[in-house]
Amino acid sequence: MTRYGRLGLRVAALVAAMDLSSKYLILYLIELPERQSIRLTPFLDLSMVWNRGISYGWFQAENETGRWLLAAVTVAICAGLIWWLTRLTHLLAALAVGTILGGALGNLHDRVVYGAVVDFFDFHILGYHWYVFNVADAAISIGAALLVLDAFRPEPQQNG
Repeated sequence: MTRYGRLGLRVAALVAAMDLSSKYLILYLIELPERQSIRLTPFLDLSMVWNRGISYGWFQAENETGRWLLAAVTVAICAGLIWWLTRLTHLLAALAVGTILGGALGNLHDRVVYGAVVDFFDFHILGYHWYVFNVADAAISIGAALLVLDAFRPEPQQNG
């Protein structure tokens, strides 16, 4: 594995730890499932949502077969991301893939342990609520944006 791949794995571990810690706080210290919603600011609430689908609530898995199918797909995606990390030779790409991997691992944990992903950040403005999400979802989005940036990174010039 390249040094960038090892860095990406450390980033993945950090992101997964941040995600799981935030969910522990939400579920067991704040006890959001019992409270359902807590207003933090005029534009941010903590709102308890059990997401049985994938991003933005797509492909809802309403039964155990769907739950385990989504978990299996996530395991395959994580394996592919780890394989990709072993071959990366650029810092930005390694950070991006590590961030995505950490988010995927955090959400995989929820799907296996709870049967659904724990979502709780609820941003809203002028009565419009964006999708409720978590740290893992944010990490996956940030990692995807970093991959797009990396795609536009100029290749180093060859001398000669």
